[in-house]
Amino acid sequence: MWVLLIGTIVVLSFTHWLYRWRNPKCNGKLPPGSMGFPLLGETFQFFAPNTSSDVPPFIRNRVDRYGPIFRTSLVGRPLIVSTDPDFNHFIFQQEGHLFQSWYPSTFTEILGRKNVGSLHGFMHKFVKNMVLHLVGPENLRKMISEVEAVATTRLTQWSSLESVELKDETASMIFNLTAKKLISYDSENSEENLRDNFVAFIQGLISFPLNVFGTAYNKCLQGRKRAMRMLKNMLQERRANPRKEQTDFFDFVLEELAKDGTLLTEEIALDLIFVLLFASFETTSLAITLAIKFLLNNPHVLEELTCEHEGILKARENPDCGLTWGEYKSMTFTFQFINETVRLANIAPGIFRKALRDIPFKGYTIPAGWSVMVCPPAVHLNPEIYVDPLAFNPWRWKKSKLNGASKHFMAFGGGMRFCVGTDFSKLQMAVFLHCLVTKYTFKAIKGGNIVRTPGLQFPDGLHVQIVEK
Repeated sequence: MWVLLIGTIVVLSFTHWLYRWRNPKCNGKLPPGSMGFPLLGETFQFFAPNTSSDVPPFIRNRVDRYGPIFRTSLVGRPLIVSTDPDFNHFIFQQEGHLFQSWYPSTFTEILGRKNVGSLHGFMHKFVKNMVLHLVGPENLRKMISEVEAVATTRLTQWSSLESVELKDETASMIFNLTAKKLISYDSENSEENLRDNFVAFIQGLISFPLNVFGTAYNKCLQGRKRAMRMLKNMLQERRANPRKEQTDFFDFVLEELAKDGTLLTEEIALDLIFVLLFASFETTSLAITLAIKFLLNNPHVLEELTCEHEGILKARENPDCGLTWGEYKSMTFTFQFINETVRLANIAPGIFRKALRDIPFKGYTIPAGWSVMVCPPAVHLNPEIYVDPLAFNPWRWKKSKLNGASKHFMAFGGGMRFCVGTDFSKLQMAVFLHCLVTKYTFKAIKGGNIVRTPGLQFPDGLHVQIVEK
């Protein structure tokens, strides 16, 4: 009798819990969708491989079924997914009021609990201004000759080889430049290879968060531990032997840490350096690799790009001088080309926020505490916004503004969290392309098949032969 009663209570409790899981409470009408399996949600479906260049099937199938705003659950957390340009714009504009930046705990484990993306309000603004000390307009003006020198040196080295694996080589080039500006890191004179700790990061960030030996997520976490240990040792060594003058961003950070009443802590400082190293080289090298892939597949685009850059050389009074800031700002087609590259690259497959209170929108209610994911690929590949969206067409940007974000373009984020390193990335891409197309020809030797993960694509093992003209 008691066994039957207990069994009945267990079954009823489980049934009630399952019902509540599938039908969450809401002070209004939830967007349509499915919460998937209890605790797991639809995590496995989200991480399923994408076999096309189009919007990931997980997103596309649910938009077809439920509309541009739908609910789901990833890793046990309720989530609203938005492919609606109006709602995306509303989310970005209401940052700090109705929404705040949020990322899954798996992300913060990798990027650091005090990374700039996890900071809010005045603290976020404070750290963002620190980064502008490194990549603000005035510093970029001074940096252009150094970026050109690095690109020239690397291209000269590559042209002496049969071929180079482009993604790895450009990542090495950009990492070394960024690490030098940040922490005066010199890979040739260092006992440990700092970059090796970042190699698996892009796979780890978007992999299933299973922290078991051998998984991409586990490799990512181990890489973070090693990199943070190296950065902490550098910080302690620099404190013990301070420099008389600022030579890099680390010196600037140390000066700030030494100030009375500073908001900066050692944890925030180290997470900031870590994120800047990762974001600068991984995303930009990926964009450059895709850019070369698009040039190889679209000779008419290469011809137009080459024409613009050869025109810059012909207009110079002194042919031996380096690239100037004015010449850089005149690269109209180059910026159109970069915009089209990052539109199709969709390097950020999702941008996350959290609702601070119940939010009504278009007849639906987003419950307080729920997470929201803006989906850039669904916007960038929307045929109602972009004609023939899968075609690579830089000319589509001819009459568009090339800076900032909009409802229909969010490759660099949006709102108050628009990527502070955008101009630095564009500078590196434009200068590299200038050095490449004016002095070299190139062709694919092998590889370059597009590898697709949830919302992210990149050419796998693209080997390119570079020959001096």
